[in-house]
Amino acid sequence: MAIPNVKRYRPFCPTCNETFTLMAVLPKGMDSDAYLADAVARHDHKAFQEAKQQHFKVRVGQQKQKKAK
Repeated sequence: MAIPNVKRYRPFCPTCNETFTLMAVLPKGMDSDAYLADAVARHDHKAFQEAKQQHFKVRVGQQKQKKAK
């Protein structure tokens, strides 16, 4: 079950040259543009790139093997 007032943002990081997903619940009077600018400044580029590499990495020996009859 999802939290109803969570907003999904996709800010662009100029250092990584990519967008990343950020989910946040912001108070009513808060400026979302200022929050997103701060979030991009705090973005961990190294961890983002490592997580992206792990997601698409194919491990050796994990491919499907054919059964010999």
